[in-house]
Amino acid sequence: MYAIVEIAGQQFKVAKDQKLFVHRLQEKEGSRVSFGKVYLLDDGKKVTVGAPAITGASVKAKVLGHLKGDKVIVFKKKRRKGYRVKNGHRQTLSELIIENIVVSGSKSASKSTAEKVVAVKPVVKKKSPDKVAVKKTTSKKATSDDYSKMTVKELKSKAKEKGIVRYNTLKKSELISALSK
Repeated sequence: MYAIVEIAGQQFKVAKDQKLFVHRLQEKEGSRVSFGKVYLLDDGKKVTVGAPAITGASVKAKVLGHLKGDKVIVFKKKRRKGYRVKNGHRQTLSELIIENIVVSGSKSASKSTAEKVVAVKPVVKKKSPDKVAVKKTTSKKATSDDYSKMTVKELKSKAKEKGIVRYNTLKKSELISALSK
C-alpha cells in the first residue's frame, strides 16, 4: 500500500516503514505527526484519487531527527574572461519514518478521529528587509535649471566668483556641471 501525500508544501510517494527526508518541520524529535492532505491511495487492488484530497485519509509519521543535507555547490564561470564564482549552501531537513497510512472507513480510522490532524509548515528563516536609500531633494535641481537658462558669459562670471580653475576653456555643459557641484 502506498499514498501520495503533501508534506511541507511538496508531494511525496510514501509507504509504511519508509524513511523520508523533507524540508525542516517545526515538530520536536521523537514526536508523531499526521498529514491530512492525501491525494492518492493504492492498496494493491483499488486506486483512490481525491479531488483534490481524499477526505478522512491521513498519513501518520514520526520525526526521527533534524539534520543538514548534502552540500550543494554552485559554480559559475565565463571562459576567457577570468570570471569564476563558487557558492554553496546546506538545506536543513527533517527525517521522518512513515508509521501508518489511514484510510477512512478502516479499523484504524476510528482511532484517528480522536487524534488531531496537524497541518505542518516548514521552518523558513525570514530575511531582514533591505534598507531603502532615500534621495534628498535639494535646491541643486533648481539652480541647475537656472544655470541652463544662463549664457556662457554669465556662467563664466559665476565660475570666476566660485573660484573654479580654467573656466575659460570649459564648454557650457561642463560649466553647468562644475557650478552645480
